[in-house]
Amino acid sequence: MRLAGVILAGGRALRMGGGDKGLRLLGGRAMIAHVIDRLAPQVAFCAISANGDPARFAAFGLPVLADGVAGRPGPLAGVLAGLDHAAGAGMDAIVTAPADAPFLPRDLAGRLAAACTGGPVLARGPDGRAEPVFALWPVALRGALRAALAEGMRGVGDVAARHGAAHAGFDDARAFFNVNTPADLARAEALLAAPG
Repeated sequence: MRLAGVILAGGRALRMGGGDKGLRLLGGRAMIAHVIDRLAPQVAFCAISANGDPARFAAFGLPVLADGVAGRPGPLAGVLAGLDHAAGAGMDAIVTAPADAPFLPRDLAGRLAAACTGGPVLARGPDGRAEPVFALWPVALRGALRAALAEGMRGVGDVAARHGAAHAGFDDARAFFNVNTPADLARAEALLAAPG
């Protein structure tokens, strides 16, 4: 399966005081750089899904994909932008991860692909909870996602469920840790500095 990676970086980071969470420093580097380091080796190429001035991500050398659905911002629109880009590059599917998850699994793409039965695949953490922004989406679902957005659907998990999502389980408790607040950022610094 030919996979592209799409890093979802479109959030407004209100709990962090606004701005791009992915550009906040973690261990002296932008948080999104840690995500790229983990995801890029798993896929044919990566892109960043974000609206606004793409120049703010220029240092990472990746394509920046704006949502193509007017008035429907959010992760689902970012997934669709990634699917459209991947389809143009001849990929079979995309693997998504948020820009604020610096400890994502190094085998995320392979394990999601292994669980794929033709529809989306969501990661599931050790607590059994689905993690819908860590997912595999076949490019064949582009039309279905476009229709869901036109209907007003915005929830990634809801759309995945509608299309018979499979799940892949992961045991690492920190794998899906999202940095949402300054306290989370401090915890991420501690995790990054911890041995192992």
